Amino acid sequence: MHSPSLRSRTGPLSLITGLVCTSLSLVLLVLVAVRWSPLMSLDTAVARSLHRNAVAEPGLVHVNRVLTDWVWDPWTMRLLTAVVVLALWWRGSRLLAGWVAATSLLAALVQQGLKAAVGRERPRWPDPVDSAHYAAFPSGHVMTAMVTCGLLVWLLRLHGARPALWWGSLALAVISVAGVAFTRVYLGVHWLSDVVGGVLLGGALVGLSAAAFDGYLRRSPGSGSGSR
Repeated sequence: MHSPSLRSRTGPLSLITGLVCTSLSLVLLVLVAVRWSPLMSLDTAVARSLHRNAVAEPGLVHVNRVLTDWVWDPWTMRLLTAVVVLALWWRGSRLLAGWVAATSLLAALVQQGLKAAVGRERPRWPDPVDSAHYAAFPSGHVMTAMVTCGLLVWLLRLHGARPALWWGSLALAVISVAGVAFTRVYLGVHWLSDVVGGVLLGGALVGLSAAAFDGYLRRSPGSGSGSR
């Protein structure tokens, strides 16, 4: 890939994305915390509808469990991030490698902190098709996938990836995030607002992190993409 050449174009968009996602995630956080009745009703209706289908379709349950436990599992996403970080470090982009690693770590800390602070219970079913532990909001699977996929798409754009590759990676990222969000609600271990919260919080962290990196490069023009 080419050296970073799109900083002036990615910085403002990243900042706008980060600020919008932050604002929306804060609104959603408040609504979940106060148990806003319309949101709770929507969560319950969606969860019940999907759970009825899941109970009647064990084959689809198996497919969704494979996807959520292996393909889009948080540890799979973290491993992918680790590989990217090591590759960046090996190529000499050590600042960028550290930035990606720090963003991923911050996302994990924010996720766990919010789970503990909100303490939302997961859906309970007399006939569960899957199980999960810890608090529900935000969805860790979805937030981790959003951060990982968002960072990878940003890195490709930052390094001037060809349009076909970038758009293909963006489509794959959207499918992955939407896919894991669906599996968590379909398997009855999250509410709809949990997965929406994961998307918004992940988008906020990636957007603000990318904007901050762009700002750092502007203040340090000789740093390039974060070499030694």
